[in-house]
Amino acid sequence: MNHESEQITLRPTRLVKARAPLTPYRIPRYRITLVCEETGTRSAMPIETSTVAAALLRPCFEGLDREQFLVCGLDAKHHIIGVNIVSIGSLTLAIVHPREVFKPLILMNAAACIGAHNHPSSDVTPSQEDRVLTQRLRHGAELLGITLLDHLILGEDRHFSFADHGWPGA
Repeated sequence: MNHESEQITLRPTRLVKARAPLTPYRIPRYRITLVCEETGTRSAMPIETSTVAAALLRPCFEGLDREQFLVCGLDAKHHIIGVNIVSIGSLTLAIVHPREVFKPLILMNAAACIGAHNHPSSDVTPSQEDRVLTQRLRHGAELLGITLLDHLILGEDRHFSFADHGWPGA
């Protein structure tokens, strides 16, 4: 017998670790709630005009030295459910994303809404960014089935209403 051709190769055996029994995958569960930070007296009258809306929302912007965007959620009869501050910006800009606008509206079961922000300069002329945002909010509202009644720009003693002006650029 030729020992050169009969070489046997031995492979080392692996030690197999015992596996722990499989546990079912648990998906994280979340509970989403809307927390009321302040209570106030509910307005008895529905919001029917931009002038009424501006008068009701103006106190939210008193004394601010930078732009702030808020959304006002309304029920089916256009009574205020609540207000949520969406963004606090700088002197000339507040970054607003539709996702952040509609999240509190969905949580408060709003049927309609009004977006509002201030211009600390008191010049209520809408910027191109204001027009683009209004257009995005209108599309988002339509998709979600929430009526966007208006987007207001508030100055010291004046306001601009996109709805009153026929939604220019939006």
